[in-house]
Amino acid sequence: MPEGDTVWRTALHLDRALSGVVLVETDFRVPGHATLDLAGCRVQQTVSRGKHLLTRIGDQHTLHTHLKMEGAWHLYRPGTRWRRPEHEARAVLRTDEWTAVGFALGVVEVVARDAEDTVVGHLGPDLLGPDWDEAEALRRLRAAPGRAVGEAILDQRNLAGIGNLYKNELCFLAGVHPRVPVGEVPDLPRLVRRAKAALEANKGRVEQTLTGDLRRGAQTWVYRRDRQPCRRCRTRVRVDMQGPESQERASYWCPRCQPEPG
Repeated sequence: MPEGDTVWRTALHLDRALSGVVLVETDFRVPGHATLDLAGCRVQQTVSRGKHLLTRIGDQHTLHTHLKMEGAWHLYRPGTRWRRPEHEARAVLRTDEWTAVGFALGVVEVVARDAEDTVVGHLGPDLLGPDWDEAEALRRLRAAPGRAVGEAILDQRNLAGIGNLYKNELCFLAGVHPRVPVGEVPDLPRLVRRAKAALEANKGRVEQTLTGDLRRGAQTWVYRRDRQPCRRCRTRVRVDMQGPESQERASYWCPRCQPEPG
């Protein structure tokens, strides 16, 4: 699932291509909006909110999309061949200069402008947003001190923008196992500040790195490195599933650098 920095960059590209321009055609390929036509409306802006995208169209509508696991927005010049199959397209916005295509989007819904809070109001402070509030994020995390830190920082209601890559890397950098309770994390504020710094550092580039090395295979400390040696101590990295059954995510850790809780 794309991380918050990827979604932020997607919003930036859509905003630059579409904002201030009148749509000449729209095509929402989902049952609830299949007959909706917003052609003739001017795009106001596209913004990210955690992992959600809000494209404000005209004075009354907001297109709310979420990439989930497989989704992506592409921008094409007129006549350019699409790089993904047409049957994966869920939303198409055309202007005279660009065609924006949302492929395999997990969420496509058009809501009233004054109802945006119904789709993103549950989110905690956005690590890359103008509303970022470290104190509020910490308050929300500390409200459940017994919860595993890996699950807590993935919960978008606590702070918005962290995905599984960052969850694992941040726990490694903090020296805590993903199952350690929030209340036992030695320096929770530092972990949260690291999260913001990491997303800020990566938001402007396609290739994410937590090690500072952009070479393929060298970008992460533990994420997707199970059975490989820890970059710090050479102990073999382990992996296991974590979280409620319907929301399980893979957790990667070094048994020596991140001892399992008793």
